[in-house]
Amino acid sequence: MAERGHTVVVTRGGRRIATIGPAGAGNGVEVVALLASASTDDKFSADVRAARDAVALEGPAWPAD
Repeated sequence: MAERGHTVVVTRGGRRIATIGPAGAGNGVEVVALLASASTDDKFSADVRAARDAVALEGPAWPAD
């Protein structure tokens, strides 16, 4: 039984397979700063378009009603 704030290590056959614990605190300020400073090169839009055009859809994304 784990108490608040503790971390539990799950093992199977003596090997660690998972760690369960409190979620880390998010840092929205750093995410906003990263997104604001990120830039794409001049060819980014063309690269995305070419990648999308290279994929052939086999059918509609959603079935018709």
